[in-house]
Amino acid sequence: MNQTKLLLAALAAVATLTLAARADLPPASTKTGVTYATDIAPIFKASCVKCHSGDHPKARLHMDTLAGVLKGTKEGSIVKAGDSANSFIVKCITHTTEEQDSWMPPLHNKAGIKTLTADEIGLIRAWIDQGAK
Repeated sequence: MNQTKLLLAALAAVATLTLAARADLPPASTKTGVTYATDIAPIFKASCVKCHSGDHPKARLHMDTLAGVLKGTKEGSIVKAGDSANSFIVKCITHTTEEQDSWMPPLHNKAGIKTLTADEIGLIRAWIDQGAK
């Protein structure tokens, strides 16, 4: 019985931490009609494409095309269309993944790329929530 109570307490703690992490995300932009070509590609070009394009993109992730972003990495999809809060890309760009190796851009990267702003993250979230088109 004590093990069951301990397990339930641990699961409740994890759920609480997960909800708290989501509450820390910048809100999705209120802009409607967000598209990859118009709104998202310029952000990715400035902050992601240097490492995630070409013949040997990091994590086998091409962020220079919509198809590449939607295909994802060698590990799988990074975009969950309609659900930005649970999309891996949002967790990476907000540095809310447990694995710091997944934080994008990395904090101390050789290219000197700065972390995305709350407005940029908000646009990416809106794009995903609106279907990632």
